[in-house]
Amino acid sequence: MTATTKERGRPRKFDRDQVLRLAMEVFLDRGYDGASVGDLTTAMGINAPSLYAAFGCKEALFREALDLYVNSVGPRTLDELGKRDVSARGAVDAMLREAARRFGNGRGCLVVLGATHRTADNEAVFHDLAERRNETQALIRRRLKQGVADGDVSAAVDIGTVAAFYATVLNGLSLQARDGASRKQLLGVVDCAMKAWDGLIGPASA
Repeated sequence: MTATTKERGRPRKFDRDQVLRLAMEVFLDRGYDGASVGDLTTAMGINAPSLYAAFGCKEALFREALDLYVNSVGPRTLDELGKRDVSARGAVDAMLREAARRFGNGRGCLVVLGATHRTADNEAVFHDLAERRNETQALIRRRLKQGVADGDVSAAVDIGTVAAFYATVLNGLSLQARDGASRKQLLGVVDCAMKAWDGLIGPASA
């Protein structure tokens, strides 16, 4: 009997998309390392063999949950950078404020907090998350470069350093949220970060 025949004869009794979303919630609360297979199966309402049959392993499940998180939550924050009807300052400000609103639920961001320490067991996941954070920083850098082209960012600005600064603020909002900061407090941090804009960017070019 082939694997396909077995699958046809023994169909899954759960909605894969639904249990994946439940797994995402567990990873959001506990991170990759803190979420045991038992935690996941309890939340998902399935047993371990079903988890392995549907997703392969815990790491593969995390990667699918991470993709779901990025595709369902991430764009709402990062899309603010792509808006061309505002200045570079307005785009960065909107990105940070959207993040503060979303992180204000006390859970922070899975891309930032999914695996905060590299271990032998999570090394591949750790590097994947680091690459995703670097991609976010690259998006900020790209938006600042567009600001130079548009004339609202001085051509003399060290774009890389400024992008790193605002990426650090973005990631820090997630950590502050996990530590209990309210949405109001997070928005206050954004206010401070944006007050630094003129000192970092300088007057726009003519």
